[in-house]
Amino acid sequence: MSNRQFETLLTGGGFFESPRWHDGRWFVSDFYHHQVVSVTEEGSVQIEMTIENQPSGIGWLPDGSMLVVSMKDHSILRKGVDGSVTVHARLGDYCNGPLNDLVVDSKGNAWVGDFGFDLMGFQDPSPTNLVLVKSSGEAKVVADQMLFPNGMVITDDEKSLVVGETLGCRYSAFDINDDGTLSNRRVFAQLGPSPTLGAFTEVLPQITVAPDGCGMDSDGNIWMADALGNRLLHIAEGGEILEEVKAPEGLGFFACMLGGSDGKTLLACAAPDFLEANRILSNDAVLLVTKVETGRGGRP
Repeated sequence: MSNRQFETLLTGGGFFESPRWHDGRWFVSDFYHHQVVSVTEEGSVQIEMTIENQPSGIGWLPDGSMLVVSMKDHSILRKGVDGSVTVHARLGDYCNGPLNDLVVDSKGNAWVGDFGFDLMGFQDPSPTNLVLVKSSGEAKVVADQMLFPNGMVITDDEKSLVVGETLGCRYSAFDINDDGTLSNRRVFAQLGPSPTLGAFTEVLPQITVAPDGCGMDSDGNIWMADALGNRLLHIAEGGEILEEVKAPEGLGFFACMLGGSDGKTLLACAAPDFLEANRILSNDAVLLVTKVETGRGGRP
């Protein structure tokens, strides 16, 4: 277990997720306060968007527009450089649960997943889809049978997409074709046995590692939050755990990302738990930062 020390960048959140480093600031969604906020390295905060139906994944199109997932109405919103907000895509026909994380490439292709079931209602888990949304807003399913697709990264050469599957205890990789479709599905890292799907109360105890928000470093390794293990893991392709970092007492980690002016700041989204009933009126989620040896790589 690593002894890395964290500093607190921001306090007062409901539940922070989907951190991104962009244009010299950290951007992060606060699920239950219904905001996307940006934060400087010195801790100066700005509200970027208010999203009634719960924000999640964040990305940017080539023209500088910001895309943000609106979870509960299965939409992707687009904030233009002029500040105007429009609906970029409606994905209800492709979703089996709340829309979740996304990643955007340099062409403006976005890949987005959903929970697959009503997590907060403790519904029985089921597989779901990974959807490609073109820069035009056109959408199509590009992978199915995904077990809670969550944090995603694109490699430096933009030829591969790596997707965390929270219920699969693994990361799956795909080749990215010229048109944004995916092929050559394979296991990037199997971190524990994949559960046998069934009742919610039967599946949850089978999850030994739960990949959540993540970022890639310049060596092609992944920093990930283990949503049920109260820790960050630094993993290599093939599943080797390079480092394990325990969350501070009373907190869990739910997402992380590399960034900062030197690319070597690891930001972690931490909260006591992820349950909406507990978080919706809370203000005890925090953003924590620590320095690492290898800088950021890939996208986001």
